[in-house]
Amino acid sequence: MNIEYVKENGRDIAVVSGDAAEAATVQAALDLAMTVKYEAGAERIAIDKRVLGEDFFILSTGVAGEILQKFVNYHVRAAVFGDYSHYTSKPLRDFIYESNKGKHVFFAASREEALEWLAQA
Repeated sequence: MNIEYVKENGRDIAVVSGDAAEAATVQAALDLAMTVKYEAGAERIAIDKRVLGEDFFILSTGVAGEILQKFVNYHVRAAVFGDYSHYTSKPLRDFIYESNKGKHVFFAASREEALEWLAQA
């Protein structure tokens, strides 16, 4: 897992990327959020969806809800970026749609879109 820190529109943002599901558990995702918040002072995080793992996108596992609730509780704004076009679950599509209407979590198609949202949020 790679963590890169960027500054967009005067805001510190951590960009997390990788090919493995290294933040696929609630504890691993919370540890990641606390690392970027307290070690780097970034309260905004852009996460490549591959780092969260596929269980995150199966809503019946509860992983997505628990992870995102931790981010909200600890005041970490998150944008998850990647290709969602192959997901056919209506509940997942609705979850993404509703999340994107809020102020804490955003699902973006690209890293650039995620950074743009985090820089404005």
